[in-house]
Amino acid sequence: MIDLTEQQIERYSRHILLQDVGVEGQEKIMNARVLVVGAGGLGAPVSLYLAAAGIGRIGLVDADVVDLSNLQRQVIHFTRDVGIPKVESAKEKIQAINPDVQVDTYREFLDSSNALDIISQYDFIVDGTDNFPVKFLINDACVMAGKPFSHGGILRFHGQTFTHLPGTACYRCMFKEPPPAGAVPTCSQAGVLGAIAGMLGTIQAAETLKYFTGVGELLTNRLLTFDAKTMQFNNIKVRPRASCELCGEHPTIDHLIDYEQAACDLKHH
Repeated sequence: MIDLTEQQIERYSRHILLQDVGVEGQEKIMNARVLVVGAGGLGAPVSLYLAAAGIGRIGLVDADVVDLSNLQRQVIHFTRDVGIPKVESAKEKIQAINPDVQVDTYREFLDSSNALDIISQYDFIVDGTDNFPVKFLINDACVMAGKPFSHGGILRFHGQTFTHLPGTACYRCMFKEPPPAGAVPTCSQAGVLGAIAGMLGTIQAAETLKYFTGVGELLTNRLLTFDAKTMQFNNIKVRPRASCELCGEHPTIDHLIDYEQAACDLKHH
């Protein structure tokens, strides 16, 4: 249990006023540990809102530095941050919003050699990448470790997300393996409307907070997609696939796989 200070009660008063959250829910948020993979388009709004909400410990994984082309959508980085490691730039903004938040930085690429070790330290994982090999890596590592996570992906005017809990449909239940190299355009080739990252990232942040507080229904066993051109949102029901190579009845994947990079890397997301 956490004894909230008067300042914390004021800071989180709008959460505490919510009947579904209250002091108990806020304490759960403050005890939570969240890993955000990718400090870019999705990781920016996710990290900002989780910090503002009072998540006790946030881990940031990203090997890149801030690029001028990032600033159109990666709102956690400012013009003065160009050339600075993204994890350091993001940490500065998180602590400026809420100095009570502990921030762990990992300026490295997530791969089969470090994924399980890093995610083992956190309660919930947020996929903020635009990188199919790492998306499958995050999925596989979380399923193997029994960790819940939020998947997110954006391109052009579109976004998609779902939440995985142990026993629910995983990424491989929907998409068996990464697309072949060259089959999917990169963000720099196809483009992305900057605000799309905020739309999807805030949904992922909300799912994370819902997980810790137990409020509402999570996006499990359904894929939420949207088209910002028409503002059409769709919920696609999915089921755990019995033949899933990872979480099915007879799994064939028993180790993490480093697939060849075939889509956008984090720098352009």
